[in-house]
Amino acid sequence: MLLDTASMYFRAFYGVPEITGPDGTPVNAVRGLMDFISRLVDQYRPTDLVCCWDNDWRPQWRVDLLPSYKGHRVVEEVPTAPDVEEVPDPLQVQVPIILEVLAAFGIKVIGADGYEADDVIGTLATGAGQPVDIVTGDRDLFQLVDDDTDVRVLYIARGVGNHEQVTNEWVRTKYGIDARQYADFATMRGDASDGLPGVPGVGEKTAATLLNRFGDMDGIIAAAHDPDADLGPGPRGKIKAAADYLAVAPTVVAVARDIDLERGGWGLPRTPADPDAVAELAQRYGLESPTQRLLAVLSG
Repeated sequence: MLLDTASMYFRAFYGVPEITGPDGTPVNAVRGLMDFISRLVDQYRPTDLVCCWDNDWRPQWRVDLLPSYKGHRVVEEVPTAPDVEEVPDPLQVQVPIILEVLAAFGIKVIGADGYEADDVIGTLATGAGQPVDIVTGDRDLFQLVDDDTDVRVLYIARGVGNHEQVTNEWVRTKYGIDARQYADFATMRGDASDGLPGVPGVGEKTAATLLNRFGDMDGIIAAAHDPDADLGPGPRGKIKAAADYLAVAPTVVAVARDIDLERGGWGLPRTPADPDAVAELAQRYGLESPTQRLLAVLSG
């Protein structure tokens, strides 16, 4: 089970009522994430569990290709480090606590400098040699769904308690394409939340039609330049007009699958790595209830 950790703690922060620890520190995102993990582990009993981390939420190599990428979320540009993301202060102070809690329980956290959690997930899910469940509220990760290798997404957009199991059939029913085509589909459709403009005038229905007719982005671009291709003048002109965008956007949208990452050591911990730290954190931040729930679930 690969967790898109930031996706989950943002969801917890906005979905769990404001709660503070004994010293006044907000802890709703911490509590929410712990309970999310408890619920998912209890339901699916994974053999392995990894909290995938955004070491760089807006990698420079993606920005170099497409300057608008996540640009609206930047509050400060940093030349020698990742740009500062717009994060509410009451959540920002909880992120180090989340890391402390995960370390105390012995839940593996993996990130990679210059890459997003999506890329870590893509790398660990590819060639995993075992079934993989990816937990996220981010549609971009639908591109990793692969029935042949038992990779699916547990999509939590409507809440962890109402999550959907995303398979290739689910993607095809929802969007009319196969999961392997989703990155090209998203490239054409665009995504304002990621600063992806998309191809002007090409929405989901047109994108799906083009992908079903020509297979992938390369096939669509080739068809746009082939006067004999079965492509109407409207879509043909729109694809041609977006040539500069389409030359770079597929690389930005595609999740990396080949980062050099350590593998192993991520078995589901049955007992905490540091029981004293678990107890101390629970007391310091008023986390006794979610701690007991998570301890009970991990112990089986």
